Amino acid sequence: MKKIEAIIRPEKFQVLRDALSSIGIGGLTITEAAGTGKQKGQKGLFRGNTFQIQLLPKLKVEMVVDDHQVDQIIDQVIENCYTGNIGDGKIFIYPIEEIIRIRTKERGKEAVQ
Repeated sequence: MKKIEAIIRPEKFQVLRDALSSIGIGGLTITEAAGTGKQKGQKGLFRGNTFQIQLLPKLKVEMVVDDHQVDQIIDQVIENCYTGNIGDGKIFIYPIEEIIRIRTKERGKEAVQ
């Protein structure tokens, strides 16, 4: 099993959620995040004054899936979150050693579903 973390633009979440749902991915964890990379922030305007925004809002979408689903999920994230501009985000993939559902003590794939 693998854990996929995708850091995406917040405005792309709903279209990604719909796309993942259409391929049978139902379990997600979403975390609001802020960060900066090559974008180096952006300029903002408030009451006529320009200021530098150092950290831009992002969402971290996390899911644990079977190994055979990874490529399909990556394709969906790229297809639905791509704008071609700096700041589209990143995808991280981690191996999962074990999963345990606390309530039932189920382990492995049964604990994810």
